[in-house]
Amino acid sequence: SGRHAFNNKSDGFGRNEEVAKIEIAVLSITFVVAVIGNLCVLLALYKTKKKISRMHLFIKHLSLADLVVAFFQVLPQLCWKVTFRFYGPDFLCRVVKHFQVLGMFASTYMMVMMTVDRYIAICHPLKTLQQPTQRSYVMIISTWVLSFILSIPQYFIFSLSEIEEGSEVYDCWAHFLKPWGVRAYITWITVTIFLIPVFVLVLCYGFICYNIWRNIKLKTKKQTGESASKNGLIPSTVSSVTTISRAKLRTVKMTFVIVLAYIVCWAPFFIVQMWSAWDMNFSWHDSDDTAVTLSALLASLNSCCNPWIYMFFSGHLLQDFAHCFPCCHKMHRFKKEDSISSIRKNTLFTKIYQRSSFYSTGSWKDGDNSPKSCSLSYLEKCLLLKCLLGILRRKSSHT
Repeated sequence: SGRHAFNNKSDGFGRNEEVAKIEIAVLSITFVVAVIGNLCVLLALYKTKKKISRMHLFIKHLSLADLVVAFFQVLPQLCWKVTFRFYGPDFLCRVVKHFQVLGMFASTYMMVMMTVDRYIAICHPLKTLQQPTQRSYVMIISTWVLSFILSIPQYFIFSLSEIEEGSEVYDCWAHFLKPWGVRAYITWITVTIFLIPVFVLVLCYGFICYNIWRNIKLKTKKQTGESASKNGLIPSTVSSVTTISRAKLRTVKMTFVIVLAYIVCWAPFFIVQMWSAWDMNFSWHDSDDTAVTLSALLASLNSCCNPWIYMFFSGHLLQDFAHCFPCCHKMHRFKKEDSISSIRKNTLFTKIYQRSSFYSTGSWKDGDNSPKSCSLSYLEKCLLLKCLLGILRRKSSHT
């Protein structure tokens, strides 16, 4: 009777309304940000003028999976927080629970498949020549099919039922065989959605980073050997080494942010779930439990983090999205024209400076000062450079 008086609810299972308001606000913001972010990614991929790569193909389906999470996990959770109970038929209860887990599986496994594709592209580049696009579609389709199959048990676990016999208060609840049913279900979900994917992500990205680091190390040694053999002349491998170094830095940053965001968002949720399943003293009747509330809210944030991470590390996607709006497109064109005019001014100044320096040297005083001689062709520049190098070599041999 004390519990009924404290909660002041007709069904005897009340909640803290202040906490519920905070949950509603956070879930609303999460839903809006997730939908806008993933739609921005899809719109940018649709409007891009560049050829869609395999990476962009995976990002597209990852955004679709995150939209499934937003509409079938975050939105139903938001509705439940508003109504406090599930108001709908039994079939709708089972469908919603099925799509909730389907979105979790699809989003996680799509990230894993994208990581495996990056691993193959970097560590086994020859395999990318063997119908890479077809392999990507097979990986994506298998991800959706596997996610659908693994989430089918939700139809048999959840149903619309009374929260207590004779209470006439119904909710969408799960039913397990006691005492091992709950533990088996939560452990299975934790292993398949969190532990195995995290293990694969860390393993693949570890091999990727090691392969890039080893490649840079070998090219640096080659660069040192060539520079020593050519008496200090810069070798041709400098640009390739710089490119690989930048690619390594970008890959390390991107993978660190992806893995960190995924672990930070989902680890507390699954820790609390495992704690609730294996701790005999844990009680779900305490609806104001801070750990349960915070972990559930944090888990929903991952669906709105992914699109902004990929937009940040794929700079042209952000530009392509900005081009969808007329004001941003005009601003970009104005900046482009301004930069082109600036480049022309700098180029003209450089040419004038080079010509004045060229004619001020004592060795070329008697040169022809006609307008024709001021403009050197590409072949003339190459011959001039060759002559200068010959003079320098003769001087070094005499000394």
